[in-house]
Amino acid sequence: MRSARRYLLVLLPVVALLYVLSTYFRGTPVEKPVARNMAGNHIVKYNMNKLQASSQAASHSEKVLILTPLARFYDEYWENLVALSYPHDLISLGFIVPRSKRPTGAEKLDRAVAKTQKGKDKFSKVTILRQEAEDALAFTFGKGPTRDVCAEGPAKCHVSGSKLTVPVHQWPRHMQGILWLNSNVVETPHTLIQDMTKHDKDVLVANCYQRYTNDQGKPDVRPYDYNSWVESQQGIKMAESMSPDDIILEGYGEMATYRLLMAKIYNADGDIHEEIALDGVGGTALLVKSEVHRDGAMFPPFPFYHLIETEGFAKMAKRLGYKPYGLPNYLVYHYNE
Repeated sequence: MRSARRYLLVLLPVVALLYVLSTYFRGTPVEKPVARNMAGNHIVKYNMNKLQASSQAASHSEKVLILTPLARFYDEYWENLVALSYPHDLISLGFIVPRSKRPTGAEKLDRAVAKTQKGKDKFSKVTILRQEAEDALAFTFGKGPTRDVCAEGPAKCHVSGSKLTVPVHQWPRHMQGILWLNSNVVETPHTLIQDMTKHDKDVLVANCYQRYTNDQGKPDVRPYDYNSWVESQQGIKMAESMSPDDIILEGYGEMATYRLLMAKIYNADGDIHEEIALDGVGGTALLVKSEVHRDGAMFPPFPFYHLIETEGFAKMAKRLGYKPYGLPNYLVYHYNE
């Protein structure tokens, strides 16, 4: 769970920049990009209002951007990515490599990208952003317990000083969907994108589990990401008693919310396409229609109605009129560290 939320803050500058640029471009009457080649005029205008996602993404040739903050590179992650059956010419990849004292395997990522992009399974485009911030910024939120967010790892707080030298505003320009995929997710169905886009939801998250060997020595699975939940009366009362700068962090005994956790209602015999409306979402495998981000929904590092990061994103999306959903019986698997 903590790993699932650890590196999403690194992408805050990207989402914030997308919001600013989308606000600027919104309302332009040009449906396709038109470059003005007149002398002295280098402005290119895009109308992104007509980028509509549908339940038939592949047959409609809808473009999908997979965004991954690189916590650590795993060969299984890349192998799973390459094995996705959605047409690779419709998939663009974006990575942010944080500046961290811990090894991230960025060199392995470079080699994997180079090899794949020379073969028949190459993706439409691959963009790698390397963070240059030197010092972590420590944030402390909440009362009783007070918690240092940076305790989970220095890369989590490398946000404000990031220098993004790649034209990141180009990423969602022709994209219908954004799939946030954690670098620790090493196994998904090959039809992940088709399965998720089929639901035609504004925000949709898969249920993240972990394979392991149980006490009897047999292969088993267990919940991993607890950030996808339905709000409880206890959670509401807790928020009402807090000051505006306090936050609720799900999954800590000191802050028991008694929310309905999607991770706890997985049914091995249930319909994998069963949906549940959510109030909080995790970020291990999160599909977002690009219009949600263009309307300003991001992963707030600041208290937003007492929530931050992916859970704060779900709250922000709902405030903008979008509806987050989850798939309790549709599993993706986190690396067993």
